[in-house]
Amino acid sequence: MENRTQKHHRARRSEALREEITTLVEGELEDPRIGLVAVNEVVLTADGKIARVFIEVAGSDQEVVESLEGLSASRGFIRHALTANLGLRRAPELLFVLDNSQQHGRRVDELLKRIEKRKRHS
Repeated sequence: MENRTQKHHRARRSEALREEITTLVEGELEDPRIGLVAVNEVVLTADGKIARVFIEVAGSDQEVVESLEGLSASRGFIRHALTANLGLRRAPELLFVLDNSQQHGRRVDELLKRIEKRKRHS
């Protein structure tokens, strides 16, 4: 079982990775497939070898697919930049995952508003 210090270290490292990946995606990646991408969260595995990068992409379904393809193709460049910019001995393997939590949140809000409306009209 991992102790609090290890969890805290992993959380700090995840946040540093998130900030650096955001900077790289917004400014240094020149792949035309990558659209408006927001890096919401980075979750490291317990051993720190794999990082799930949760992203949100603005645009159509096709733009989402193209952005994910562009990011996947840029993984090597991003990992190299992470080792150089953050002084890491070895950057984790990056897995880009579409984060739908905002969409789910909006849907829940919409459903709650409908329920509230029905209560008022009853």
